[in-house]
Amino acid sequence: MTQKESRLVYSTDSGRIKPSETPTTPVATDGVIRIRRETKGRNGKGVTTVSGFSLPDDALKILAKQLKQKCSTGGTVKDGTIEIQGDHREKLKAELEKLGYQVKLAGG
Repeated sequence: MTQKESRLVYSTDSGRIKPSETPTTPVATDGVIRIRRETKGRNGKGVTTVSGFSLPDDALKILAKQLKQKCSTGGTVKDGTIEIQGDHREKLKAELEKLGYQVKLAGG
């Protein structure tokens, strides 16, 4: 097979690989942590969302882990918002107030 007839099928050398982005800077907020229960887009399964933090991503993940352990449930961090599976608004409010945050229960 000559060079003209062969073609590269797959290579890990280069391509559309973007260099890793620098960590995002925290978003400025009004200092109030809002806790709400949501079911939209989750087939009726409820999650408790906690938003309003002005923490870097690493610190937010550590806080989310602590809150998930307090509630004995799973969850995640998406777009600067902590999502905890189930309805744990009162537990989360008490725990965040212990940590020194100003907390509001938002929504219905």
